[in-house]
Amino acid sequence: MGKCGRTIRGRETGLNLPNVLTLCRFALIPVYIAFFSAHRYKTAFMIVLLAGATDILDGYLARKRGQITQLGIMLDPLADKCMVLTVIISLLLSGKIPWQAAAAMLVRDAGMIIGSAFFPFSRQTDGARQQLGKNDHGIILYRLFVFIF
Repeated sequence: MGKCGRTIRGRETGLNLPNVLTLCRFALIPVYIAFFSAHRYKTAFMIVLLAGATDILDGYLARKRGQITQLGIMLDPLADKCMVLTVIISLLLSGKIPWQAAAAMLVRDAGMIIGSAFFPFSRQTDGARQQLGKNDHGIILYRLFVFIF
């Protein structure tokens, strides 16, 4: 048994620094909403950048320290999708993107979610899935940047 919880196949199941960073991404969602709603778009953009930085950092730390957990495997993509969906919906409701663009992004995200349900935790699709996720964040950041500046 490790100091962070039960171990499953050499992986800790409790909280560790990478998982805390993932949880912080969830906490950044209402912060983003507050700044975006107050028309402080540059600050909202910085919050999204911070969330992206914690995403990169938590993955790096989990791999580097051997702290990949079942909790992290489940929460990390959920935190990413929640932030992305929040940004899409906020841009739609504020009139900064048309409903067609929001619908296209939401359909794409739904397809990614459904696809991951068919290939859960498959080692063959991990690299492709991770690259899709990174591309997804890049596209969202670009769109947010264009609409703010």
